Amino acid sequence: MVKREEVIAFCSKLEDVYEDYPFHDPNWTVMRHKKNQKVFAWIYEKDGHIWVNVKCNEEWRDFWRDAFNSVVPGYHLNKKYWNSIILDGTVPDKDIERMIEESYELTDFRNK
Repeated sequence: MVKREEVIAFCSKLEDVYEDYPFHDPNWTVMRHKKNQKVFAWIYEKDGHIWVNVKCNEEWRDFWRDAFNSVVPGYHLNKKYWNSIILDGTVPDKDIERMIEESYELTDFRNK
């Protein structure tokens, strides 16, 4: 995954989600839960790559950051709970999908 459209397409396959542009800026796409409007993926272009911010368990936060140079503390978000994935082709799609799915689960109130 390296394109915004690929991330949006993957997120759209998850149950009861929608795509939103809350800042009236086409650079910022967010993927939200329909039930609670919580964002689980922030998608934007920065430094020539698409970035995706995802919420993560504290136990996994540092694992992902240590495993991939392209997973860094969340840009513009609480770095304790959010990571940014830089889509430069170095993080395998299965790992990107796993991080997005975890973020989806963590922000879904039905699971709490």
